[in-house]
Amino acid sequence: MNKKEIAEIKKQFKPDKCAISRICGCYVDAEKNKKLTMSRTFLALPEDELLKYLEILKKSLSGTLGKNLMNLDFPLEAEAEGGMQHFLLQLRDSGLEDEALLDAFYDKIIENYDYAENYLILLAHAAYDVPGKASDGLDMFDASDDVFTYLVCSVCPVKLSKPGLAYFEKENEFADRVRDWVVEMPALGFLFPLFNDRATDIHGMLYYAKNAEQLYQGMVEELFGCLVPLSAGTQKDSFNILVENTLGEDCAYDTVVAIHEKLNEIIEAQKEEPDPVALTRGEVKRLLEESGVDDSLLENFDEQYQMAAGSQPALMAANITNTRKTEIRASDIVISTEPAKASMIETRVIDGRKCLVIPMEGEIEVNGIHVKP
Repeated sequence: MNKKEIAEIKKQFKPDKCAISRICGCYVDAEKNKKLTMSRTFLALPEDELLKYLEILKKSLSGTLGKNLMNLDFPLEAEAEGGMQHFLLQLRDSGLEDEALLDAFYDKIIENYDYAENYLILLAHAAYDVPGKASDGLDMFDASDDVFTYLVCSVCPVKLSKPGLAYFEKENEFADRVRDWVVEMPALGFLFPLFNDRATDIHGMLYYAKNAEQLYQGMVEELFGCLVPLSAGTQKDSFNILVENTLGEDCAYDTVVAIHEKLNEIIEAQKEEPDPVALTRGEVKRLLEESGVDDSLLENFDEQYQMAAGSQPALMAANITNTRKTEIRASDIVISTEPAKASMIETRVIDGRKCLVIPMEGEIEVNGIHVKP
């Protein structure tokens, strides 16, 4: 799914467009005991309650695509009878009316989700009547092409509210407020099946993790059989190692700045595209070539890529560069500048010492105080 397709589904999480028919849930304590299960007709809920559920479920479709929101493909074994994709299809097609299937789903989450506190598993069933598109891109609601029937799941921590004083109007006094168990925004979730090319794609799922550096790879691979990409931070570290090992003694300041300038150009050129920029192994190699890396240094590039990034098929460009700033560290000094101005900073040897040279143009300030150059 790309950004436009995700946005189209998220628009359904509003009271006037709600496509959710049923919502179910299981409250689990820190000892992995089921404390409560519930199954309700969604549109029969009180409005305030309905709005809160919509907010939680919608959050499971939020975030940055390629960072904490990602498309995952099912392996063939997961699509065989008895596999997890096959199980999710049964769950979807039941309309969440089959208690045995629901219990089995909760058990699978509880068994694989490593979390030491209380949490709530929410699962909703929805059917979106996909409108056709006119040649000008406008919706044609009287020309539906498909009904996208899907599940959306949110796994939410449940924590005690913070202690504090509260005003009690009836008694007209301040006193210690009652601490309640509060459902927080989801730590993880998923949408199944995918909504690719504005149609149902049962061969994958859209996975969400609140923390881009805590993707619960083990749980997802064990539960769904899907291979989870490296986290954003790990992708960045892998790319940095790849550049350092490939360039070796030729890993110069100017070359590294040129690599990131080229990366930013690629991102800028594709910023209007619905899909995030992903660089395959070959595209990473071409990036280095176009940044001035000598061909002789790229002779063992495939081996270096394998050692740094393993079987990762692609690196997300937004994960391996920062389009807002370039940070330069030297000993205990940190210099932060706009990427476009990083090339103005030079490296020189002055009086036998390696130095970073910054042009002192315009006004100069130290902690807000104007100083003379």
